[in-house]
Amino acid sequence: MTEPLAVVVGATGALGGAIVRRLRSRGLPVLAVARSGEALAALSADDEGVGACAADIGDDGAGAVIAEALRTRDLPVRMVVQAAGLPALGGLDAVEPAALGAAVALKVGGLLRLVRAADPWLTDGSRIVALGGHYGAEPSPHVPGAGVTNAALANLVRQLADAYGARGITAHLVAPGPADTDRLRRLSASQAAARGVDVEDVLAERRAESPLGAMVTPEQVGWAVATLLDPEASALTGSTLALDMGARRGI
Repeated sequence: MTEPLAVVVGATGALGGAIVRRLRSRGLPVLAVARSGEALAALSADDEGVGACAADIGDDGAGAVIAEALRTRDLPVRMVVQAAGLPALGGLDAVEPAALGAAVALKVGGLLRLVRAADPWLTDGSRIVALGGHYGAEPSPHVPGAGVTNAALANLVRQLADAYGARGITAHLVAPGPADTDRLRRLSASQAAARGVDVEDVLAERRAESPLGAMVTPEQVGWAVATLLDPEASALTGSTLALDMGARRGI
């Protein structure tokens, strides 16, 4: 049997990297996609099961680049993952209106570019996975970009589940709460400086959103994505896996 592979966009980020590592631990070769060829080279140098594909998923040309990389390998695609992160846009009082559209174009449009590029190699049992976020369901004025974009992403995932279901292909949204990463710490430092408080106070606020007083880790996100490889996960098509440490209060 031909060995399938996974495609992970945003593979050099903290969450994307954790997803790559977890998929590799499940024995799945990975085509890693990111903007930085240098970072990709370092990633693939550490593991011969990781191939590199330099492309900006926010650009319409990315689909052709990914498709060509898949055409060269000509293997079934078991899973595609859109894990590209969003730039910091500021709070509701400061965000540029056009930046909201740009964020949706990057993350939501990027998912569609990825799926279209991989479509010829998707087979019965393949998984389409998007990495969203807690604020798509729990809106907050301090992160309007994440809220608007991830809400739109959930809608597209539902559409993809309907469109691809007849082929036995499922679509899923994985929505972490604030993740304990260097990026979050940088953003928290900027917010702390603007408010005139210590960065640890801002991080404590993020942890306090959870009944456990904790933030999700990249490793937990990688675990959730890899779990979708299980045959039983087809029952989750179109749904959202909320990895928010219990922060969401809605029923």
